[in-house]
Amino acid sequence: MSEQTVVSRNESTATSARQVLRNFFARQEVGLLLILLAMCTFLTWQTDTFMTSRNIFNNLLFFSWIAIAAFGETMVVITAGIDLSVGSVMAFAGFAAAWLLTYPPLMEALPVTTLVILAVVGGLFAGVLVGLINGTLITRFRLPPFIATLGTLSIARGITFGITKGWPIRELPESFQLMGQYNVIVGNWEVPLPVIIMLAVAILAALFLSQTINGRHIYAVGGNEEAVRVSGANPKRVKMLVYTLCGMLAGLAGLVMTSRLGVAAPDAARGYELDIIAAVVIGGTSLFGGEGTILGTLIGAAILQVLRNGFVLLKLPAYWQPAAVGMVIILAVIFDYWRKERSQ
Repeated sequence: MSEQTVVSRNESTATSARQVLRNFFARQEVGLLLILLAMCTFLTWQTDTFMTSRNIFNNLLFFSWIAIAAFGETMVVITAGIDLSVGSVMAFAGFAAAWLLTYPPLMEALPVTTLVILAVVGGLFAGVLVGLINGTLITRFRLPPFIATLGTLSIARGITFGITKGWPIRELPESFQLMGQYNVIVGNWEVPLPVIIMLAVAILAALFLSQTINGRHIYAVGGNEEAVRVSGANPKRVKMLVYTLCGMLAGLAGLVMTSRLGVAAPDAARGYELDIIAAVVIGGTSLFGGEGTILGTLIGAAILQVLRNGFVLLKLPAYWQPAAVGMVIILAVIFDYWRKERSQ
């Protein structure tokens, strides 16, 4: 083998390695992760409490239900849609479960374990029901997603307030509260169960989007709906699926939140739809549709929580938190627009 051939192969190998590295760092999730690490490094430098295990797991806990609901919202936004009802669905699902848990005839007729299982199923069904309504309004009646989900936002919240007359439902069974309050021992750490649920849902959602035909159809609908229709797939069925899944995951998030708080309040999760959509947008899911990952959304939710935690640890006025979150959202959308224009 000649020296020139060896040199040529070495150059080819080096070029391939550089290309792999370039592609790796071009991934949006890597950039988001670097931003998150920079924030964590700064807070570690400026405070003595940020890197304590208690603070880290508290942060993971506090954004776990936001992230769970955001995974469903990610699928909706990938199809170039939007679901504004997720916060109300969380409260509605939590109320449905709490109502079943405290309904006297059921309490007398069923063992506690069976009652808790029924309540969890009932809460998930409440989320699925709202998701089905959203999907029907958008696909059958051709309402814009913004209008349809804005309407169900008010309906779900109104039903919750109307039935409870504004009063929270308390004294939930301890076995139900375990879902939100139990800690799993992992080595020397006590990991909150909601964090494990969040990670499990993230893995399942990521596999669903990347490894199934329905997942590929979801991306395709957001990229070019007409091409999907020509290929033989049904865009309406895909949209019905994503809104139903979004409702179900919002319902699960509501159950986790309610079990953690130990009370189902009719005004619970008020305004959470903004945090959920913010996590999706900051996580790199394009509002134009066709792009987005569950990992990006998970990192986006973490960035929001670390930002809020930083305000507390640095003793900054809490009144400025919404402004900071709004600026992050605007910057994320501007970057999305810039990236889209550059790729054209």
